[in-house]
Amino acid sequence: MSAEEELQEHAREAKEPFDKRVAATMAIIAATLAVVSVSGQIMTTHELLAQAKASDMWGEYQGKSIRRSSAEATKDLLSTSKSDEALAAKYGKKIEHYAKDEEDIRKKAEEFEKESETAGKKALWLHFGEVFLEVAIVLSSLAILTKRNFMYWAAVLSGAVGVVLGCLALLV
Repeated sequence: MSAEEELQEHAREAKEPFDKRVAATMAIIAATLAVVSVSGQIMTTHELLAQAKASDMWGEYQGKSIRRSSAEATKDLLSTSKSDEALAAKYGKKIEHYAKDEEDIRKKAEEFEKESETAGKKALWLHFGEVFLEVAIVLSSLAILTKRNFMYWAAVLSGAVGVVLGCLALLV
């Protein structure tokens, strides 16, 4: 074996640890990406479900409001015609009941809207984290292809940013 061939073989062996380190880092980034991606999808689903619940509550609120308005009109009609006062009082109680129900429903609807908004913010942070983790995978691949240490550290940095953004979703 010539000296030149021996040097080339040593050069290849010296780069193998680099490839192994990058591959191991890439595997860790890929696993983290899977967790962040699934978490983002779960948060998006949670956001949509909470918004649907809020919409349902607002529909119920509108129904109660219509019933209250109808009861108010009936009570006013009964009051002006000086007919059965007990019947007018019955509608007065219904008005109070509908007004209380409206308030309770409004509060629930607003809670679901807040829950949806919070889940949406968390999902956004998770999706941003996902993008940085995906970029880290690409940079890791480039590091292996180009054998550039700079690309490896850029991948590590991008992965770290992705992890931080994913963790920030917990604080929202």
